[in-house]
Amino acid sequence: MTVDLADADLYTSESRFTMWQEYVRADAKVWSDPGLSPSGFWSVFSHRDVSSVLSPKAPFTSEYGMMIGFDAEHTDSSGGRMLVVSEGDWHTTLKRLVGPFLSRLRAPELRSVLHREVRDIIDRLRSRDSTDIALGIGPRLPAAIVCEVIGVPLSEREHLIELTNHAFGGEDSSFDKMSPAEAHTEILFYFHELIERRRRRPGSDLVSALLEDGRLSTEDVLVNCDNVLIGGNETTRHSITGAFHIFQAFPGTLDALHADPELAGPAVEEMVRWTSPAAHVLRVATEDCEIGGQRILKGQPVVAWLSAANRDERLFPEPHRFVPDRAPNRHLGFGNGPHHCLGAALARLELQALIQELASEARGVELAGDVRWMRSNLVQGYSSLEVSMDWR
Repeated sequence: MTVDLADADLYTSESRFTMWQEYVRADAKVWSDPGLSPSGFWSVFSHRDVSSVLSPKAPFTSEYGMMIGFDAEHTDSSGGRMLVVSEGDWHTTLKRLVGPFLSRLRAPELRSVLHREVRDIIDRLRSRDSTDIALGIGPRLPAAIVCEVIGVPLSEREHLIELTNHAFGGEDSSFDKMSPAEAHTEILFYFHELIERRRRRPGSDLVSALLEDGRLSTEDVLVNCDNVLIGGNETTRHSITGAFHIFQAFPGTLDALHADPELAGPAVEEMVRWTSPAAHVLRVATEDCEIGGQRILKGQPVVAWLSAANRDERLFPEPHRFVPDRAPNRHLGFGNGPHHCLGAALARLELQALIQELASEARGVELAGDVRWMRSNLVQGYSSLEVSMDWR
């Protein structure tokens, strides 16, 4: 099978779920010819095939890049230096340095930030007849938490959140001050300045810890802060926005959470499965191999579609339904294997804190406009979700 799955226009409507369902049922391995990806790429969709590609023992690497467009001959300039595109000893070193800042052990320190931001979100929602969750609410909580982890001063966070919104708003993102690429460049400039400040005056933040280690160059610190900012913000924001979509699409969910607070934990797992913000990850074969009977040659890129695997009906009966107490729920929303998302614990804390507060104060959510999806093959997210709230 051949189709250009790099085409971002395929992901601007819910018809992609039908496409993925057909591929999953067929255990399809699809080849996309060169285009956005210079050398073309294979795609896999089923939970079994995606898990195989991401397995710790699989003959694949992320060092060339982890998204469509990279391969063995067209590599990510951060490959081998940034956490998400490194392997082996260096990857282990970075995980040991970054991991503690994103673990549950940090939760007590972040609890006050979490509570303040959740309260601010409720107040913002209550102050308006309707709110665009994708623009005004989704980005706030994860950005505040990741800024706290990195060490961004409170007075500078709004600026960085604004830049992040414009840098990662999908291919059709527009902003009258700068393009997405220019916004991302501004973020890198900001981090460079922050690194110099922390070099002069260290703190208890991630930047200071990376500098203190002594093994990372300024460029290494820069790219890994960028990695944490993107990873901590860009996926969770769409799960948060997706939570409001879920509450609208499946009436009674907030009442169920209100009646049984213990439901929040499994409901968060189901939200991550249902929203699947990280649409794909890419790996490059380190040797000739097979995935589900399809021969893959050394150096060929393989795209694992997490969003498709998370709606594989063989593991998730009625996969398009939101089932708050779904069990088991072996979703791949945070990836799998050695590159399992380091920020998963914080993402779960953020989502749980928000939905518990919403459930205590709101009965339901109604759409106040059309659901608009991002034009992106990398992030399954929302460009607009205007809603009104039904308060208790």
